[in-house]
Amino acid sequence: MQKPNMAVTGDETDEETDLAPSHMAAATGDMPTYQIRAPTTALPQGVVMAASPGSLHSPQQLAEEATRKRELRLMKNREAAKECRRRKKEYVKCLESRVAVLEVQNKKLIEELETLKDICSPKTD
Repeated sequence: MQKPNMAVTGDETDEETDLAPSHMAAATGDMPTYQIRAPTTALPQGVVMAASPGSLHSPQQLAEEATRKRELRLMKNREAAKECRRRKKEYVKCLESRVAVLEVQNKKLIEELETLKDICSPKTD
């Protein structure tokens, strides 16, 4: 299958390009070729549209925005660190509690083992 002949300039995208079949294709009987028509809403080359009229900022506004974002990020980071320290304290407290329970259990098992040894061992009197 042969691809249609297309020429696209650097400032056009696939979405902006309008392809129209060439009139010469019907006369030759070949695969239709396409001519590229310029979009009706094209801007002159080199013209860039801003996202919105209020989006242009002075260097001072950009610096203030960066400072505000940094302060917000630092505040969120402090809160996250505080929460992390709280969770860590809770985790360590839980581990300490578990250690205490296991130490008591271990002590009881050692006493039980000693008792069983005394019962099962032959008396040498």
